[in-house]
Amino acid sequence: MRLTKANQEMGERPFIGASDNENGVTAFVSNTNKSLDENVLGVNYNGSVVENFYHPYQAIFSDDVKRVKWKDKNQGNKYTYLFLKEMILSQKVKYAYGYKFNGERMKRQKIMLPVTEAGLPDYDYMKTYMKKQELEQIFKILNYLYREE
Repeated sequence: MRLTKANQEMGERPFIGASDNENGVTAFVSNTNKSLDENVLGVNYNGSVVENFYHPYQAIFSDDVKRVKWKDKNQGNKYTYLFLKEMILSQKVKYAYGYKFNGERMKRQKIMLPVTEAGLPDYDYMKTYMKKQELEQIFKILNYLYREE
């Protein structure tokens, strides 16, 4: 059953709406429905189109947010989803007011990913690349915090 603003009951579970900030969390609810999910990429196809966020925690999702998971569920983790997030965001310029990112277009959208010699998504590359990006950011922060004055 669709969860509308009027039906939301305050709670501790994140409600994910088609927002471009706060990781898509627009409320905290105690409600539950069949959109309850976790370890998923939430991709907006209304509101702030193409914006997307990784949700490792349990959350309820708005009808305007498509939940995206890898077909190989064993590969779904923080790093592979963050890589996919960036690849989806690279398509944002294509979608504007006159050309909406709807469910049908989402299904047809081609997303470029690294592949293995067998032609399968190269999850190891995605994980390694994103871990490297994360470490670079951590080092930048540490250098900033502990720089000599």
